[in-house]
This record gives sequence, C-alpha cells and structure tokens, in this order.
Amino acid sequence: MLSILKRNIMKARVILSDSDGKTKIYRKYLGIKIGENVRYTGTTAWSSEPYLIEIGDNVTITQNVTFHTHDGGVGLFRKEFQGINVMGKIIIGNNVFIGSNSIFLPSVRVGNNVVIAAGSIITKDVPDNVVVGGVPAKILKGIDEYKEKVLKNAVYIFESEPEKRKAEIVKKIIS
Repeated sequence: MLSILKRNIMKARVILSDSDGKTKIYRKYLGIKIGENVRYTGTTAWSSEPYLIEIGDNVTITQNVTFHTHDGGVGLFRKEFQGINVMGKIIIGNNVFIGSNSIFLPSVRVGNNVVIAAGSIITKDVPDNVVVGGVPAKILKGIDEYKEKVLKNAVYIFESEPEKRKAEIVKKIIS
C-alpha cells in the first residue's frame, strides 16, 4: 500500500513540475542518469528498469515517448529457463530531439545531434548527426540537410507571453 501511495505522489509531483522538477524526480526516484537542460513536453513512460537509461544534455522528450529496457517476451520461456531475462541500456546522446509517440527498445544508443521523427521505433543504434524515422527507424537524412530545409521554412517568434506569442504567430503564418 505504501509503495502505491509513494508512486501516486511521485506521479502527481511530475504532473505539477516543470522540466527541471521532473528531472530531479526522475533522477531521485527512478535512478535515471539525466544531463543538463533536458526538456519534457508531455508524459514519458520509463521502463521497469529506469536505472538502465541515460539521457545526455540538451535533449527534448516530447509527449508519450516510451523507453523499454527489457524484452518481456522471454517470459514465454521461463518454465524452461527459470530466471531468463533480456535487458539492455538505452543511452541518448547530447542535442537530441525525440518526437512524440517514439519507442525505444533495449540496448540502443542514440548519438549526438539527432532528430527522431514522431512515431519512430528505435530498434538499433543511431549515429551522430542524422534524422531518423519510421517503424523500425532508419536514417532519413543528415542533420545538415535537415538544417538547410528548416532554415528555408523557418518563422522566427520572439514572444514568450502566450497571448502575444499567439498574435505574433497568427500575424506571421496567416497574414
């Protein structure tokens, strides 16, 4: 009962926290190694072994991202091979953007300067300086090609106050 209460209190604290608060909670209660300037824009599903996850600096984790550090399917073989488990670390490098609904499987390493498209399933290592996407994720383009494309389509918004920001967006996009 006490662990259920603690878990619910932790969940409530996460919901009410900003990115820095979430990072502190995830480090303290889940044992995740998290670098500096990590931003969360929604809920994150951490595996049953969250202490096997490492997140670098300057990482954005958007809504509904899931990390799996184990292969639960091996449970089918536990009668024959008692205690069998397949687990692996997940390591995310620096300067990584993780699109919503992405899923990480065990034993993957994501390099530095990487964009992971929404809905991707990361089943193998991702090198530095690429954009990946798909099921399973594959390299779509280099980071320089992506940068060139976004710079052509970029709109620069400097307001942070919500109503002023909305007005600036509407003016630049709709007008």
